[in-house]
Amino acid sequence: MCRTVELRQAVLARNDDGARALRARLAARGTAAVNLLSSPGSGKTALLEAELRLARDRGIAVAALTADLATENDALRLARSGVPVKQVLTDGLCHLESEMLTGQLADWLPHGTRLLFVENVGNLVCPASYDLGETLRVALASVTEGEDKPLKYPTAFGLANLVLVTKADLAAAAEFDETAFLANVARVNPGVEVVFTSARTGQGVGELLDRACAVLDGAEVHRPVMAGASANGPGHLHSRGDAHSHDGAAAEQL
Repeated sequence: MCRTVELRQAVLARNDDGARALRARLAARGTAAVNLLSSPGSGKTALLEAELRLARDRGIAVAALTADLATENDALRLARSGVPVKQVLTDGLCHLESEMLTGQLADWLPHGTRLLFVENVGNLVCPASYDLGETLRVALASVTEGEDKPLKYPTAFGLANLVLVTKADLAAAAEFDETAFLANVARVNPGVEVVFTSARTGQGVGELLDRACAVLDGAEVHRPVMAGASANGPGHLHSRGDAHSHDGAAAEQL
C-alpha cells in the first residue's frame, strides 16, 4: 500500500510539473485553456458547440480539443461550429494528463488562438485530480443527474472555478431541486458561481465564453478553498504512469 501511494504521488507530481510548464507556455502566447469536466451524457458537447459557434460569430479565435476513450463523434459535432477542433483518443485511459495535452498541442494549436477549450473524458472521478495547465476549470452537471452530484464528486466540484448546470429546460420534468443543488455546491466549494444553461433553448449560452474572455482580460478567477492543496487534492487517483508519457521535445515545440 505504501508503495502504491508513493507511485501515485510521483505520477501526480510529474503531472503538476508538466501543467505548470504548459500553463506558462500558453500564457506566453496569449492563450488561456478552459478545462471542462462532467459525467457522460451531461450535455457538455452540445453546450460547447453552441459556445464555439458564438465565439466564431464574435470573431474570437478559439479552438477545442476533445478527449474520449473511443470514436471521434464529439469532434465531428464540435467541428460543425467552424472552429479548429482536434479529437484525442485515450486508448482506455479515463482522463487527460498534462503531458498528453502538451504533446497534442505541439504541432496543432493554431497561431493566434486566444481560448482553448478542453473537453475532458466524460468522468467526474479521475480527471478531477489532474491539472492540465488550465486557467479556468469548469464542472458541469445536468438537471437529470440529481441534486447530490456535488456531494458524490466533491473533488470535481470542489476544485472548480465555475459550475455550469446543463439541460435547464428539463428541470421541471426531472423535478430538479435547484435550492438543494446550490446548497450542495456551496458545501464543497463556497462562493463558486453557478450558471444555469440549456443548449436547446439558448438559456445561459455565452456565459462560459464571457467568463473565459474576462479571464483573458485579467479578471479574477474564483479560488476554491480545496485548491490550497493544488489540483491534486483529495480524490480517487487513477493513472497508468509512464505508459502515457511523451517526449519532452514535444513540449518545447509549443
